[in-house]
Amino acid sequence: MTASHTGRAEPAGARSPYLTFTEPTGRRRTAPARFGKPSRRDPALPQGVRNGLLDDQGQQCVQVFLRAAEAANPAARALLDTEAGTALQLARALENTAYAHLFPTLIGYELDTAEPFLLYAAPRGIPAGRTHVMSATDQRVFARDLTLALCLLDGQGLVPRGVSPATVLWDGTSVQLWGLEGVARAGRPRTPWGRAPYCSPEQQRGEGLVDARDAVWSAAQVLYQLVTGRSGPADRAPADLAQHRVLAGTLPGAFAPTAGARPSPATLLELLAPGEAGRVALTAGADGARPHQEAYAQALRAKRRAAPASGEGAEEEKAHGEVLCPYCLEGIQLDLGRLFVPDDRMQYQPLDLSRITNPVRREDVMRGAVQQCTADPDFPEHHIPVPYLTHGRPLTVAMIGQSSTGKSHLLTQMIAEITDGGLDPHGVGWQSVNPEQHARFVRERVQPLRSGQVLDHTGGVGLDGFARFVESLLLTDARGRVRPVAFFDLGGEDLVRTDGALRFLLGIDALVFVVDPALALPLPQLDEARRRVGSQVDRDGDAAFGTVLDRLPRKGPYLETPAAMVLGKSDLLRFQPPVDRWLGEGPPAALGPDHFLEESGDVYAFLRQYAGQAWLRPFDAFRRCTLHIASATGGQENLGRFPAGTGPRRVLEPLLSLLAMHGIIEAPGGAASFGVGREAQ
Repeated sequence: MTASHTGRAEPAGARSPYLTFTEPTGRRRTAPARFGKPSRRDPALPQGVRNGLLDDQGQQCVQVFLRAAEAANPAARALLDTEAGTALQLARALENTAYAHLFPTLIGYELDTAEPFLLYAAPRGIPAGRTHVMSATDQRVFARDLTLALCLLDGQGLVPRGVSPATVLWDGTSVQLWGLEGVARAGRPRTPWGRAPYCSPEQQRGEGLVDARDAVWSAAQVLYQLVTGRSGPADRAPADLAQHRVLAGTLPGAFAPTAGARPSPATLLELLAPGEAGRVALTAGADGARPHQEAYAQALRAKRRAAPASGEGAEEEKAHGEVLCPYCLEGIQLDLGRLFVPDDRMQYQPLDLSRITNPVRREDVMRGAVQQCTADPDFPEHHIPVPYLTHGRPLTVAMIGQSSTGKSHLLTQMIAEITDGGLDPHGVGWQSVNPEQHARFVRERVQPLRSGQVLDHTGGVGLDGFARFVESLLLTDARGRVRPVAFFDLGGEDLVRTDGALRFLLGIDALVFVVDPALALPLPQLDEARRRVGSQVDRDGDAAFGTVLDRLPRKGPYLETPAAMVLGKSDLLRFQPPVDRWLGEGPPAALGPDHFLEESGDVYAFLRQYAGQAWLRPFDAFRRCTLHIASATGGQENLGRFPAGTGPRRVLEPLLSLLAMHGIIEAPGGAASFGVGREAQ
């Protein structure tokens, strides 16, 4: 058997396979490893577990892994991601503290592979469910340590939903809490998890929002089992609680049927160990983001004070029936004598509407037709879809970034989210501008990407030297107004040209700047991504950003065109604050006047702290610019494919922001204030 990077065990006497993984510091490590027989940690969960030895340091370990069959299920991978993210967050928060021993020690992880895994140091102790005899003194220590672990997690905004006698280990002196795959963020919607009686009644039903006091119920049930040797009721306090001195003084409230009536982990800890909760609160160190958050707030205040430049970015209406050609930037209106339709060889043939008298068929034919634009005789020949000319003022959106940023994947998933109804909650419907072109976009881009294929290189500039939009849709807002929306997606090498290829930018209505974290952020966990594509950190910012911004005319202190910045490929940073928090946020049900400002502040601070101000040049240039975290694929490619398919996360939010800035999605406060917020009252 050959060496395996997934850590698959070899026959007895065989040479040890080499295991490659990422350490909590972000550094890569390769070590010879041997593993024992695999088993299931929990029969209800897909993860396998096996003991092992890393021979380079003689280090005993436990591997938690998914076989290829289980790893093909996104839900199984999500559990492993949750466990890795929690372990990494705790490792960062508790490093060099007296509390790190309360949780598993993560050695490393490898998740973007066919058989993902985590490596832990050997567990300390045995499950509490197998502990038959424990003195009253040990019971008090056990209760204190378990509540202390809950309190530490609560300080990180995390709630362990899997606390049970199987996940709480005891070594005779202290507790170690496992089951990190069941951790959820406080305030997220509850989903059913765990087994009665250890999961709280609300958690069992999947009702309401995750609360730190859910885990207080679980801890109380574990303690009751430990003291009495039997399980408690699944929905109320045990009737004999008062008979047990260790439990009677501290736990009655913990068995309340609703979270609101239970004590918090800190309150319970204060009963068990007076003063300890205050010491725990002091362990949360500063992450260095505060001065950068303050810089963001100061920049927003300056933008609010600056009056919009006169005429720039205004929603100007052309003469009746006339729109701006997105290519030559001249006015154009529908001319029934210049219509064409593609033939079987995709060659344009003149369309004679005089022969079509049926109004229904006539409208259908026109929807698939194009009109030749001759507004600028010196511009190369170009054609515009007829619906683009007949549905009000068009809106053009440009994706900006270098070739490696993942712009095409992001735009493709954005369009797919729209066609899946992602704009429905905001009262916006959609229809294709040209059915044949849309079908081709779905066939050549959406379907391959969703099946796990890596899309080919973007080619948005033709041989004639001008940029063409790659897709266009008709969006209908809540008032029934229709706007054509066209998306430009050029290759990075085209976006740094200084010739006429970028002329279309002078008429663009919205821009999406896509930041590649591997190019922007000198974080060690991104070294492997840089190695795969042969890139390096660029402290001077994205060259495409600079070229585009220099091309746009400015009449005041800020550009008035709505813009969004996206930290793309965020799956590379899914365990890094603040990315870990925002990637898990669900789509907004409605947009408020200050929507996306908190996320924007976090992304601004993150980029300013680690990448530098050069990467924030778009935010500095545009008065209304929101910042977002998104992942088009949910994971990294391997041999030209995404091993578990693609799972886009938060790809539509940048477009929601731009549509709100243009008034297509209505938000309280109006389009003019969206993206800059309101002054504090």
